Amino acid sequence: MAIYNQPLYYEIAFSFINPKKQVDNFENIIRRFSKIKVKRFLDIACGPSLQLEEIAKRGHGAIGLDLSSQMLEYLKNKAKKQGIKIETIKADMMRFKLKKKADFAFILMGSLIVESNSQFLSHLDSVAKSINKGGLYLIQNYYLDYKEANASWEMERKGIRVKTTYKSDFKNNLSQIYTEKVMLEVNDNGKRKKFINKRDVKFIFPQEFRTLVKLNNKFEFLGWWKATPSIWDLKKSLGKDKNLNGNIIILRKK
Repeated sequence: MAIYNQPLYYEIAFSFINPKKQVDNFENIIRRFSKIKVKRFLDIACGPSLQLEEIAKRGHGAIGLDLSSQMLEYLKNKAKKQGIKIETIKADMMRFKLKKKADFAFILMGSLIVESNSQFLSHLDSVAKSINKGGLYLIQNYYLDYKEANASWEMERKGIRVKTTYKSDFKNNLSQIYTEKVMLEVNDNGKRKKFINKRDVKFIFPQEFRTLVKLNNKFEFLGWWKATPSIWDLKKSLGKDKNLNGNIIILRKK
């Protein structure tokens, strides 16, 4: 998990998103689908969460949940410097429960990673226990394409250049397991570093996903739509698109 212990480099690597547009999208989705007023937002697998910063600046309750102490400490320090309040919780996304429930939960950038169907059901149970009835759970860029993938990009901030390389290879097609590898190659003002994370993940077919949501029986499946990192178009549902992994999925707590 080396890259998740490097919150600054991780934040730079994924800084191509526009958090203001994303939170605008949240507000549009809430107006359209939520059955309750939203005051508290929960970011699952939050990392350095530029989104929670924007949410807190708009006066809402902001909660970040992550398993990485380094990510949470970095997020708390950023919030303190900006004079905003972000609550942080160290927990496994498969097993958690908030003391005070949220009204809207989200997980971004394909961060919903499970190793089995039972883990996915446990995750849904945890989210259901942590948001109020009628509230929404938004999942972005869930892995829906059953194929190997490769991607690479570079981002820079204040003399720090980060090259990110993503690669997935199928390990066992019968059990739907693929190996995901993410590498950060950093040039920090002349100092070169490399961080690699590798893990096995279970692929869940789209209709299998819907069946598991139905089996869990705690959410309504509202649909899936096309999405770029910052623009989510609710007028375009996923169809015969070449890139199914540019998506958002919306569930609503029963």
